[in-house]
Amino acid sequence: MKELINFLVEPWAWYVSGPLIGLIVPLLILTSNKQFGVSSSLRYVCSSLKLSKRSYFNYNFNEQQWTMWFILGVFFAGVFSFQLIEIETSELSQSAKDYFEKKHIGIKGIFPADVFNWNKLFSVAGLLLVIGGFLLGFGSRYADGCTSGHAIMGLSLLSKTSLVSVIGFFIGGIIGTFLILDYLL
Repeated sequence: MKELINFLVEPWAWYVSGPLIGLIVPLLILTSNKQFGVSSSLRYVCSSLKLSKRSYFNYNFNEQQWTMWFILGVFFAGVFSFQLIEIETSELSQSAKDYFEKKHIGIKGIFPADVFNWNKLFSVAGLLLVIGGFLLGFGSRYADGCTSGHAIMGLSLLSKTSLVSVIGFFIGGIIGTFLILDYLL
């Protein structure tokens, strides 16, 4: 079991992981004519729970329930990796360690423990992170897809709107990392 966990935790070579990710597109299109993406799960949850009668949520859940299984798998894989796999702080880059030390932020594994905890949830930074998360979810649906949907599926299908979206995701990430993050921590 330890060998399997070590195999999964270690970085995979680009020539292995890249083609595996790339094979998702033809696999979904050829086998089921479905598209890959995560943000549409909000639509599926609301549809299955019958939370609204609006046409956007008036949807055949049984046709797309595979997406909910995928989302549950992503969620439980995250829980599994966080709870069961011990990731050492030594795996962080030296610049990340220096940044956290400069900001007096404790680290648990690879996560800034002083940021990701229940005590920080109702602080200004915690509330901004929660509001930002909801805005990110809303924005991804408003843009007709999330980063994985646009970057993997959309770019593979040569979609111009996906290209513009992915460029916007990168610009937003750079702005958030280099201009906003320092004010939150």
